[in-house]
Amino acid sequence: MIAILNKEIRSFFSAPTGYLVVGIFLTLCSLFLFVFSGSYNILDNGFADLKPFFDLAPWIFLFLIPAITMKCFAEENKQGTMELLLTKPIGTWNLVIGKFFGAFLVTCIAILPSLFYVITIYQLGDPTGNLDIGATLGSYLGLLLLVATYTSIGIFASVFTNNQITAFIIAVFLCFLLFFAFEGIADFKLFGNTNYGIEYLGMSYHYKSMSRGVIDTRDIIYFLSLITLFISFSYFRINSTKTKV
Repeated sequence: MIAILNKEIRSFFSAPTGYLVVGIFLTLCSLFLFVFSGSYNILDNGFADLKPFFDLAPWIFLFLIPAITMKCFAEENKQGTMELLLTKPIGTWNLVIGKFFGAFLVTCIAILPSLFYVITIYQLGDPTGNLDIGATLGSYLGLLLLVATYTSIGIFASVFTNNQITAFIIAVFLCFLLFFAFEGIADFKLFGNTNYGIEYLGMSYHYKSMSRGVIDTRDIIYFLSLITLFISFSYFRINSTKTKV
């Protein structure tokens, strides 16, 4: 697993694409938070609060993470190296989990510089240090779990095709569906005043819950269950392919 993880990280940062993805995330966040006027601009809001960043990050990662994961297995399928990997004594679980953690750690590297936002808001507070640390830590935990879930979905999408663009589109669609669709259906009140808890099925509900600084085990279990589910789907898909090799 460690060998696969190292290979993924090296391959990602051996090309300009890796630095480009990290740079795009930080540039977009900085522009929306400090330059562009609007609801995401921290300076316009006048509050020492990182909520705009945590509201914005899921939407940026909705596209960036599929861009990171789209080549994980699709490229292997296209180049014919997937069959070679499957004939080696790596183990399907090690292969899938290694790919997953490789992509996840790349995303964590992109998130790490955002700690400068915390320092900036901490200093801009009146008085200095007027920042809800509990809510910030909860939001970072929620963001990491959300990113891990996006990554597992991206890995799953990449398993089914040898075309990176197709993998990207499938991953974006699934991430959008699980993040926004259930909450959107509940807001439309298709079932009248009763929504039957439909919003509980969406990632947005649980992410927003953690962003308030409330660490509920139900939210953590929800994200871990989704991650396990999509990683398992990827495992079974690859395993079914392995039996044909």
